[in-house]
Amino acid sequence: MITPLEIENKKFSKKTLNGYDPEEVDEFLDDLTKDYEKIYKEVQENRKEVEELKSKLEHYTQIESTLQSTLLLAQSASEEVKSAAQKQAEQIVKEAELKAKEATKGLEAEITEKKKELENVNKQFDVYKAKMESLLISQLELLKEIKPED
Repeated sequence: MITPLEIENKKFSKKTLNGYDPEEVDEFLDDLTKDYEKIYKEVQENRKEVEELKSKLEHYTQIESTLQSTLLLAQSASEEVKSAAQKQAEQIVKEAELKAKEATKGLEAEITEKKKELENVNKQFDVYKAKMESLLISQLELLKEIKPED
């Protein structure tokens, strides 16, 4: 690409016959140089801006990639935690059921034992009652045999 300085320094060979007016050519070249210099600067600025934007785009693309990776890791970790919590909950329920069964068996055994004790107490009471009844009958018989002294 031709630079504005090259346009400004361009010299034409001058012909005396049927040639261009050097002042017009110089004036035209000055105007062309100004416009070209303006456009050249804009192009350079635009190239610089494009490079900066490319750099930013690459940076944001890397950030996006990192965020996607992080999101995938977070989802994976979330699933693992959820799975572990589910397993732990199932284990707790199983342990609670087992303890409840053991407690139920213990209570059933205790109830059976208390029923046997109650039966024994009832039998002892019946025996005691029968003895007392027998004693009272014998005492009553003794009382009947005693004659009052006249």
